[in-house]
Amino acid sequence: MGQIFESVRIALQSIWSNKLRSFMTVLGNVVAVTSIVTVVTLIQGMNSMVSTAIVSDVGADSFTIQRLPPIRSEDDEERTRNNPFLTLDEAAAIRGYSPRIAAVMAQSQRGATVSYRTNELENVQVQGVTSDFGQFTSFNAERGRLMSPVEVEHSRPVALIGWDVADELFGQTEALDKSISVAGVPFRVVGISEKKGAFFGNSQDAFVVIPLGAYQKLFGARQSLQIVVKPRSPQEIQAAKDDATVALRVTRRLKPGADDNFGMFTSDTFLDLYRQATTGIFAVLVGVVALSLVVGGIVIMNIMLMVVSERTREIGLRKALGARRADIMSQVLTESITLSLFGGIVGLTLGSMAALLISALTPLPARLEPWSVILGLGITAGVGLFFGLYPASRAASLDPIEALRRE
Repeated sequence: MGQIFESVRIALQSIWSNKLRSFMTVLGNVVAVTSIVTVVTLIQGMNSMVSTAIVSDVGADSFTIQRLPPIRSEDDEERTRNNPFLTLDEAAAIRGYSPRIAAVMAQSQRGATVSYRTNELENVQVQGVTSDFGQFTSFNAERGRLMSPVEVEHSRPVALIGWDVADELFGQTEALDKSISVAGVPFRVVGISEKKGAFFGNSQDAFVVIPLGAYQKLFGARQSLQIVVKPRSPQEIQAAKDDATVALRVTRRLKPGADDNFGMFTSDTFLDLYRQATTGIFAVLVGVVALSLVVGGIVIMNIMLMVVSERTREIGLRKALGARRADIMSQVLTESITLSLFGGIVGLTLGSMAALLISALTPLPARLEPWSVILGLGITAGVGLFFGLYPASRAASLDPIEALRRE
């Protein structure tokens, strides 16, 4: 153990006394680790943000049925163009068909102008929902309350508003029980949703939720609905999807073998699409890292060969005094690994700083994962070990007499 510490000390002393040479030696490792830490930190932050946003919007324990599939090929575009609208009767058919289904909500949404006195917001997302909406986790009330099922069923002029709508329209004034105007029609605010934040610069809190009946009076009933279904337990989500598919096919009188004329998806559908997109980024990252590591490893090997040449007499003297082949190899390998790890630490620092800088200047979030730090340092240590084997073997095979004769 003492010999290892001594080898590390010698390596650090060599790095400090030849700062520029040491930095240029490990530049490949610096680039590799900087790349992997920066990209992984940003991707992990984006993964967390996207997962939270999708689960918040779709719901982790529910699935959504809509007129068109979320993923369509060119052939599907032509086939699904004439899909019929989803209706309240179909939502009721799904609810009554399966004992596995706990709640069914029909909803529709569009942008509209919302105002309070002289304050006005344009293109606010207005959602119309049915009475089961309170059973879905995407709806909550930080202040006030949710609309009651009775209020929703009787299309009362009440509303749940997002945090940004409350802040922009009311400021420091209490918004509860105040009357706002949605597309020129007054609605009483009964609740304010908790702040969700922004998603790639777009606010998730600029919305107003009203009863679906009131929504249809405002914007018309001749538009397709979305139907959101919640199983009795998350484990039954696939069985509930099958039951909902059967209920819709029966209601629409589709023949056996005919394609579904509706789309169905869960939060995992969009998460899988996102993961497929980020796979390409990882593939490019692997190529950059591999090339940088090979270049960096070759440079380290050449530098260690030069170090061995500079210390030929020292190695010969150590062997003459009884140092074993393993002792010489251990010293050279330790120095090679230490030099390579130095590049890893510099790359880790630069990568973390780059990710935090990008996060501060753009909507992209950063999330440094411990495994990415361990991976970066582990890879650089492996590079130092692999590319240090040849110089170490060459040093250990030196003949002590010939080495002592070397000028």
